[in-house]
Amino acid sequence: MIRTFLFSAIVASTTLSHADWLQFRGPGGSAVSTDAKVPGPDMKVAWQADLPGRGLASPIVVGDRVFVTCSSGPEQENLHVFCFNAADGSKRWERVMRATGRTMTQSKTSVAASTPCSDGKSVFALYSSNDLFAFDLDGNLQWLRGITYDYANASNSLGMASSLVLTGGTLIAQCENDSESIALGIDPANGVNRWKIERPKAANWTSAVVWKDTVALQSSKGLIGIDPMTGTVQWNYTDGAATIPSSAIGSDAIYIPSNGVTAVVPEDGSTTQLWRASGLKPGTGSPLVLNDALYVLNGAGVMIKASLANGDEAWKLRLSGPFSGSPVAAGKYLYIASERGAFQVVDTTAAEGEVVCTVELKETILCTPAISGGAVYVRSDGHLWKLQ
Repeated sequence: MIRTFLFSAIVASTTLSHADWLQFRGPGGSAVSTDAKVPGPDMKVAWQADLPGRGLASPIVVGDRVFVTCSSGPEQENLHVFCFNAADGSKRWERVMRATGRTMTQSKTSVAASTPCSDGKSVFALYSSNDLFAFDLDGNLQWLRGITYDYANASNSLGMASSLVLTGGTLIAQCENDSESIALGIDPANGVNRWKIERPKAANWTSAVVWKDTVALQSSKGLIGIDPMTGTVQWNYTDGAATIPSSAIGSDAIYIPSNGVTAVVPEDGSTTQLWRASGLKPGTGSPLVLNDALYVLNGAGVMIKASLANGDEAWKLRLSGPFSGSPVAAGKYLYIASERGAFQVVDTTAAEGEVVCTVELKETILCTPAISGGAVYVRSDGHLWKLQ
């Protein structure tokens, strides 16, 4: 069901810059900042802001504004969207909606598990209840949609967690589960479907990544590339893939969490396998490509640097875990927060890798950090922090 609201309010004018971090794992889902200003190794807490409910959705950054979601109430039925000033953490606005879909989740996750996204003019927020909202940057509601009204069985008793991706002028929403499993291409202007495709009937918490002119959807069956405007399949990798860590994007290949990690090049309607490294099995965190190497955080909390050419390991570095979120990167550094609240900075150019900074935030952190303007943003159930 779709309800569209018209407002006379003027949408805030925002010029996109390389500092913006507009979705889960940043530009194209690459997890690598394109900002020239790199957060340094001597990080400290610049500010913290209180949050009233649970969430493992990552923050996103649009210009001088930081957006984050959470859920509160006895059944997590209250769905929050916050906008904070990046400079000092003061709250610009908060909106609270009521869930229309199912709010049951596994105890570790929450209804606010999917990271919102933005095109620089609007913010789109999806929740595990399959409620989808669009706001302008000043908090004016543009439209809302209860996806469960349209697809009654699109739910997962453990909770949904795939994050929104906006590419090619289309908002991609994955509602993948073991019952009514679908992916939707939505017009961001009004919330109406451009297309709907059936997906494998299996629980899936991965998020799409952008490969050139296609959006890549991952599932237990593999990885497919689709045209974001039409939903037409452009290529298909069918040798299976993980259902929690998402793929990594490089300039020349996609690195899929499949039988360890498998490097493939999509071309001419198919995929060519470059190599496979069974020892590079990621844990819950997604791998990433930084400069000339692939970085994989395994289930034991060990960061592995590997060759993009053949998957051979260059070094291993044990971090202070355990981890639920994914690492992100800028310059020569990786940034990752453990479940116990240890925010760590890794210098990837050290001979064996080196943790050069640890900030003890002392709260359970399950999210993936965001990077913007020489700072890193990370959240728990109780707080949002800016580190720089």
